[in-house]
Amino acid sequence: MFGSEAIAGYTIAMRIIMFSILPSWGFSNAGATLVGQNLGAGKSDRAEKSVWICARYNMFFLLFVSILFFVLARPIVSLFNATGQVEEYAVQALHYITTGYIFFAYGMVISQAFNGAGDTRTPTIINFFAYWLFQLPLAYFLAVVLEIGPGGAFMAVAISIVFIATTFVLAFRRGKWKETKI
Repeated sequence: MFGSEAIAGYTIAMRIIMFSILPSWGFSNAGATLVGQNLGAGKSDRAEKSVWICARYNMFFLLFVSILFFVLARPIVSLFNATGQVEEYAVQALHYITTGYIFFAYGMVISQAFNGAGDTRTPTIINFFAYWLFQLPLAYFLAVVLEIGPGGAFMAVAISIVFIATTFVLAFRRGKWKETKI
């Protein structure tokens, strides 16, 4: 709908983002492992504390990456030989999407914590509703209905990251994951 330049810019931004979050997956997997080990040892309070520690470290890491992407987005994007409108869309996507990185840090770790507890149902339900019933309609609404264009779709990603992370935090604080039977 917005042309090949918008798709190319978004693709470049997503490749950069995927590369940048690799260490975050490490924090998330560490959190899941610690949850499983501590729940197995009957120490649910220590499991919960481990998740918050991993999420905090992940938040500091992704905060650093966000700042880096705001300051150096254009030079980073130029490594992909992007020029003109493609470069503009890639930089715009990086700027918008990484505004949600601090929330993303918590969402990633807590999502995996549910998995580490053996509760795969909760992340599946949250992700289904958040991506299919929230992010996609929001992207269409912002980009097409409000005529913001590709920037609206990029905004929708950042907004949905906040929504997803908040939903995961609320579900995690309820504590039902501590009762999951494997």
